[in-house]
Amino acid sequence: MTILVTGATGTLGRQVVGQLAREGRRVRALTREPAGAAGLPGGVDVVGGDLTRPDTLAAALEGVTAVHLLGATGAGHVPLPSGPEIVAMARAAGVRRITVLSPGAEGALERAVRASGLEWTFVWPIDLMSNALGWADAVRDRAEVREPYGRRRTASADERDVADVIATVLTSGGHGGQCYTVTGPEALTPADKVAAIAAATGRDIRFTELTEEQARRQWRAEGWPGEGIEFMLTMWATVPETVAEVTQAVEQVTGRPPRSFTRWATAHAGFFRP
Repeated sequence: MTILVTGATGTLGRQVVGQLAREGRRVRALTREPAGAAGLPGGVDVVGGDLTRPDTLAAALEGVTAVHLLGATGAGHVPLPSGPEIVAMARAAGVRRITVLSPGAEGALERAVRASGLEWTFVWPIDLMSNALGWADAVRDRAEVREPYGRRRTASADERDVADVIATVLTSGGHGGQCYTVTGPEALTPADKVAAIAAATGRDIRFTELTEEQARRQWRAEGWPGEGIEFMLTMWATVPETVAEVTQAVEQVTGRPPRSFTRWATAHAGFFRP
């Protein structure tokens, strides 16, 4: 079978492509910029295409049995407006199985997937541990992470675990009609994560909780637009309790427990050292 992975050069897409390639699967990697696909495993078929322009996808879908599809695109994670058309193209091309990076909410794409007749599965990580790499510069330069709402807790998932879930669903079948919310084994605060990074690097790293006004001043000084500042403050002030709920999705699908943040921090310690 040939498996098409969309968003193949993104943080998660690269992991999905890598896992499938390690299993010896035939992988086709879709990206808007094939020249930026450096680092993908050898033997992967890299093709150009844009999910917002379905007319660019016909060649990518040719001969494909299974597809991993992004549910949103762009830096703003805008729901994929062309999703229903892509699902129809996939079905016409002979695709039998599809995973969608989406919580399975009732948007146009999700409705099209459910009505497609394909063996579909929605996969959604609460949060990726790799988002902590956004602290890397501050940790390297000042050994400090400064953020508001330091008591918020998230059950972040290792991106490798999310990729393993997607790869297993695409290749093994038996997960049709499921919506898997993927988490790590525990819910942690930012301070908990900073402590894990400190232990992994052997450095004294501080977490400082900011007030909203302190955060505004800091982010303005860093060049953030006002819209982005208010969006982040609102998002963090209203984090739902559900993001701290740990699920069994990784073990249910892969047969092994999820990786811990401590393990992730150890594997990525080099990013946080000067």
